[in-house]
Amino acid sequence: MTSAPSISAVLFDFGGVITTSPFDNFARLEADLGIPADTIRGINATNGDTNAWAHYERSEVDAAGFCEMFEAEARAIGYEIDGMAVLECIKTQVRPFMVEALRRVSESFKTAMLTNNFKAGDDPGSGGHGEAKQYFDVIVESAKAGVRKPTLRFYEIACEELGVEPSECVFLDDLGINLKPARAMGMTTIKVVDPHVALSELAAVTGLDFSDL
Repeated sequence: MTSAPSISAVLFDFGGVITTSPFDNFARLEADLGIPADTIRGINATNGDTNAWAHYERSEVDAAGFCEMFEAEARAIGYEIDGMAVLECIKTQVRPFMVEALRRVSESFKTAMLTNNFKAGDDPGSGGHGEAKQYFDVIVESAKAGVRKPTLRFYEIACEELGVEPSECVFLDDLGINLKPARAMGMTTIKVVDPHVALSELAAVTGLDFSDL
């Protein structure tokens, strides 16, 4: 975690922060297919701005287009992986304690969701932020913005819509690659590996109490 002197806004990733991580689902799919761990994440990280995952998160292809592109990427490294099975992995569960933490944050700070996502209704994992949505002042979605994390413009949009400077923000994400540009802009960053540890770090930055969650 890095720190900044004064915080007026808290920015949250959604998948893997407010919800459980799709990476756990990827791992189960890989085990079922008998392929090496992190194969799917590796495919999605290769050519990170031009691969199937990136195109889909910017709504440049539909679900069928994603599947065709992803399956070709997998085949190029020697694996047969059904693209729709990968999209099924996006289904995650909301963490109630994180929603409660978000509610408490929203009472004292401006809030934003910064999420790389897919067009609502176009795939099995999209289209609902549930109860958490009501606690965000701003929601920035890659499928609507046409840019995605870790592109700098994505973070700039959030700051502009909140009316804050980066130095006034703390940002929670489960991926270091997404935190790096935020940190370079001057944001406080918290990497969410264990969400309870992350809440302890957020408490230290904001002065809020999450110890009962």
